[in-house]
Amino acid sequence: MGLLLMGIIMLASWFVGYQLKNKFEKYSKVHLRNGMSGAEIATKMLHDHGIYDVKVISTPGRLTDHYNPTDKTVNLSEAVYNERNAAAAAVAAHEVGHAVQHATAYHWLNMRSKLVPVVSIASNMVQWVLLAGVLLINTFPQLLLIGIVLFAVTTVFSIVTLPVEYDASHRALKWLETKNMVTREEYAGAKDSLTWAARTYLVAALSSIGTLLYYVMMYMGRRE
Repeated sequence: MGLLLMGIIMLASWFVGYQLKNKFEKYSKVHLRNGMSGAEIATKMLHDHGIYDVKVISTPGRLTDHYNPTDKTVNLSEAVYNERNAAAAAVAAHEVGHAVQHATAYHWLNMRSKLVPVVSIASNMVQWVLLAGVLLINTFPQLLLIGIVLFAVTTVFSIVTLPVEYDASHRALKWLETKNMVTREEYAGAKDSLTWAARTYLVAALSSIGTLLYYVMMYMGRRE
C-alpha cells in the first residue's frame, strides 16, 4: 500500500512538472503589449505597494527566481529579468508577492521563516538517519523513530509553504489585473502559469506526507 501511494505521487509529480514546463514555454511566446520586462514589472509592483527598500536583481540559471527576506532582494532568473512576456510577468509579480508578504508581516511567511533554521538541520540529517533506521530496524527501531520525527519537521515546512505560495500568486494576479498591466490574453497566460507552479508545491507537500506515512507504517509494523 505504501509503495503504491509513493508510485502515484511520483507520477503526479512528473505530470505537474511536465505541464509546468510546457505552460511556461507556451506563455513565453505571448509578448506583453506594454513592452515591460520582468524586472520592470517587479519594480513597478514594489513601488505600487509602497516598497522602496527591496532591490530587483538578476540571478544566474533557470527557475532560480526567489525572494530573499534577509537582504531584501527579488532575485529573477536571467530570462525572467530580461524578457517581456506573460510568463516572465507572472514569475516577477509572484516573487514580488513574497516581498509584499514580508512588508506586511504575513503570518504564514513569518511561520515559515521561523522554521527555516530547524528545517535546515533536519534536512541535512534526515536521509542518513532514516537509512540507518531502516537497516537497523530489528535491532535499534528507536533510530527510525528519530528519523520520522526529523522528516515530520520537513513535512510541516512543506505544508506551511502552501499558503505562502498560493497567497503570493493571488497577490500577483490581483495586481496585474487591477493595475491593467496585461491584456485579457496575457492575464490568462499568467494565471495558468502560476496555477501550475502552485501545483508543484501541492504535490511536494503530498509527497512529503505520503513518505512520512510510509515510514510511520514501517515503524508501527515493526512494533506489531
